[in-house]
Amino acid sequence: MAFEIQPRQSLIVYTYSLKQTRQLKRYGTVMYVSKKMRYVVLYVNSDAVPSLTEQLNHLRFVKRVVASKRPEISETFNGVAEEVNPTMAIEDDDE
Repeated sequence: MAFEIQPRQSLIVYTYSLKQTRQLKRYGTVMYVSKKMRYVVLYVNSDAVPSLTEQLNHLRFVKRVVASKRPEISETFNGVAEEVNPTMAIEDDDE
């Protein structure tokens, strides 16, 4: 049996009260709870995000649910998709 990594995504669940935070553990992994701003960061499998968002929005103590945009963001910041060879950068500095 080979272990396969599941793609995960975070959901930010804004609540009216933090008393029911423990109930959110059945939907995914609770990673962070903000007491001041009353939200919970919940990690779930990516394929379950739409259905879980719908389920969580129907709970009485939930204001709203926001899915993280991280999977949609490109992680190439300089606009070039190819990898930079670190040895070439050192050679360019010496010249």
